Amino acid sequence: MLATLTTLQEDALQEITALDSLESLESWRISYLGSKGRLKGIMPLMKDVSKEDKPAVGKRLNEVKTALESAFDSRKADIAGSSSPRPPLDITEPGVEAQHGRRHIITKTIDGITEVFGRMGFSVAYGPEVEDEYHNFNALNIPEDHPARDPIDNFFMGGDRMLRSQTSTVQIRVMESTPPPIKIIAVGRVYRPDTHDATHFSMFHQCEGLLVAPKVSMVDLKSTLFQFAKSYFGEEAEVRFRPSFFPFTEPSAEVDMKMKIKGTWQWVEIGGCGLVDPKVFEEIGYDNNKWQGFAFGLGIERVAMLKYGIQDIRWLFENDARFLRQF
Repeated sequence: MLATLTTLQEDALQEITALDSLESLESWRISYLGSKGRLKGIMPLMKDVSKEDKPAVGKRLNEVKTALESAFDSRKADIAGSSSPRPPLDITEPGVEAQHGRRHIITKTIDGITEVFGRMGFSVAYGPEVEDEYHNFNALNIPEDHPARDPIDNFFMGGDRMLRSQTSTVQIRVMESTPPPIKIIAVGRVYRPDTHDATHFSMFHQCEGLLVAPKVSMVDLKSTLFQFAKSYFGEEAEVRFRPSFFPFTEPSAEVDMKMKIKGTWQWVEIGGCGLVDPKVFEEIGYDNNKWQGFAFGLGIERVAMLKYGIQDIRWLFENDARFLRQF
């Protein structure tokens, strides 16, 4: 019985390889796997198999059936694929014009911002997006009980590891590894568990600036941001400061810029700034009697939305080519 099954399988597999049409393949299936096919014809012989051999023969019977069914499906796919009609090729027909790629609006905005600050002598610095609490909070003079450290406002990853919530961490790392003077901007992604809406997203981009030098004042800071506003938003752009508070700067201010929105010049809050708090320099090991500094931060998405009239931050991350092609 086992030999008969082996012979049947060999004959069927050899025969099916020569078939080249769906009609002949269907005839093969009926011949071997049909209700009156050769495989079914062997079933009556099972009564002559000894009780001890029946498990092995039954197993072999199922193996042969599975092998033939698999061969049928495979050959059917091959024949169907080779027989599918192909459209005629007209070599005189003009080709399809390739779509031209372009920079994403976020990349375009970052390039524009870094180009303006580059002309003012700022170099670009980068740092890790997975940070520790020391660089994200402690070194920036943010105390343990500060609301910014609340777990509900951060992506903690276990231990003291977290996704950075601000690019100020890069400023700390640069000061740790570089003696002053320093003149850098830190650009990159930051993460906060905000509910997504028209003005909030859980991942966004920041540009933060840091200058460390002797005798730095608020005049230097405002002059820098004033030059940035005019270079990036136009000659009629203006800058104004409003008193505020940040743990890592003293004094601190909110930054408003006057820019043209839908044809009208308007004041818009665009970031924060201030002179580096002496406690930050003490933590790093800088001499407060010799060095002073200023820092500022701008939201990349906010700048892009204001400059290009984008009304919903979510549009920037949907990867809709129809939207992106507008810029």
